[in-house]
Amino acid sequence: MCGIWALFGDDTGDISKQYRSAAKISHRGPDSFRIESVNHFGNCCLAFHRLAIVDDLYGMQPMRIKTYPYVWLLYNGEIYNYRKVEKHFGFNYLTECDGESIIHLYMKGGIQYAASMLDGVFAFCLLDTMAKKVYLGRDTFGVRPMFKLSDEEGFMAVCSEAKGLVDIQKHKKSEIVPFPPGYVETFELQPNGNVALVESEKFHSLGTSPKWMDVPESLVSIGQDVEENIRELITDAVKKRLMSDRRIGCLLSGGLDSSVVAALVCKLCKESGINYPVQTFSIGMEGSTDIAAARKVAAHIGSEHHEVTFTPEEGVQAVEEVIYHLESYDITTVRASVGMYLVSRYITKETDSVVIFSGEGADEVAQGYLYFYKAPTPEAGNEESMRLMRDLHMFDVLRADRTTAAHGLELRVPFLDHQLTSFYASLDPILKQPKNKCEKYLIRKAFDNGLLPSEILWRPKEAFSDGVSSSKKSWFEILQDHIETQVTDSQLEESPQKFPFNPPLTKEGYFYREIFEKYYHGNSHWIPYIWLPKWLPDCSDPSARCLAHYRTRC
Repeated sequence: MCGIWALFGDDTGDISKQYRSAAKISHRGPDSFRIESVNHFGNCCLAFHRLAIVDDLYGMQPMRIKTYPYVWLLYNGEIYNYRKVEKHFGFNYLTECDGESIIHLYMKGGIQYAASMLDGVFAFCLLDTMAKKVYLGRDTFGVRPMFKLSDEEGFMAVCSEAKGLVDIQKHKKSEIVPFPPGYVETFELQPNGNVALVESEKFHSLGTSPKWMDVPESLVSIGQDVEENIRELITDAVKKRLMSDRRIGCLLSGGLDSSVVAALVCKLCKESGINYPVQTFSIGMEGSTDIAAARKVAAHIGSEHHEVTFTPEEGVQAVEEVIYHLESYDITTVRASVGMYLVSRYITKETDSVVIFSGEGADEVAQGYLYFYKAPTPEAGNEESMRLMRDLHMFDVLRADRTTAAHGLELRVPFLDHQLTSFYASLDPILKQPKNKCEKYLIRKAFDNGLLPSEILWRPKEAFSDGVSSSKKSWFEILQDHIETQVTDSQLEESPQKFPFNPPLTKEGYFYREIFEKYYHGNSHWIPYIWLPKWLPDCSDPSARCLAHYRTRC
């Protein structure tokens, strides 16, 4: 996890303003910082906050290598096939940094070719001063974030998080927009540092096999059995993500997704000779069912387990900080982020784990949300699953990135591996539906091999507000009680006039929106809609509690 920031065509010469804007994302890279101008091009400034994961000596950015000194790279992400790329093409890497592969692939085939050959997650800004081009790119799922601010005069600013652009926006009066996942954009670079968009290209679509899968040895050897394929693909997705010079840990809720990932991390770390115990982390209030379930998993897989508890007061107090870091006012995103934000804070303060595995993406890929029981047809369920995957960067992936990056951690999400997701997308829609009254049946069946205790493997999905809740009162109810004292009935009634775009339907939505506007006024378009379950026309709340079959289907 790192933070990238770039400015093109800024003729103010205000170095202190540039520094202050770039510093807004210092949490993403607490290890080191660099800001520098681009040689021979006026009004261009690049900045980088580094979280050192690989190559502590030569991994600083902007990256430049002697082979191609006119190429500058700012990059946030991890490229899992960088060694395979080096071997296949005969590249001669000058560093141990996985991001160097982007430069070599670009020089071989251009920017779209380079992006299409990367197995990993990334957001990059590549500057070629010889060709006088600037290129931006972002991974297919948008696991790594990037925002852009530009105007018609040739000014452009780029940043990992929007907060690094809001002060600039006040002067430029232009829109800050999320960079679209799965795209690369090409800009002409002028001597004065101004840029002009040349083209925007999509390099990969969900459900299709990425181009890099044609690279020899990049495919795992798997059989024809669907469950065997899923087991092997998930295992391989975890294995490739173990690359790190820093300590690895896992978020562990005790649910299926995080438990499978944590169990595989522990197993594969032992097999690879990693000589420290994997740390696992669960969070909840006193009496939380998640904490109880995670404790069973940790004992079974042999992790060094940490339990983090928070009080209702601590949870409510964290909401504003969470919204600031999220850059979102989506109800379910904010609710679910509080626990993840607090446990990430604990990890940074109390342990030395830096690379953190999590189970995000499984619900979207494998139809794990409880409302999929209401899908009218297998095809409708499949279509909804694909839609959720396309929008992940605005919801669960956004939550996972921002809550961990806020505390200088790097998150890894194996369920969004391209080999796994393209295989899952190719399955008959009937196979993906909930089966035998259990969601994500294929994943559960694939790991019905002793990896996890049976009661965990087949544990029904819970709403987040129930899993972290105390035995006395749920997180959902605590939030509602607090917000009832903060928002009046008349305020909610007038919300369509105050917030014409995505007007809040509930007091909770209004409360979050007001905090969001405090920091990011006028940027509500970053979230085009509020996440709600499908096929429930009268539902105005994203909680699984609105489903009549909640707690009755298994």
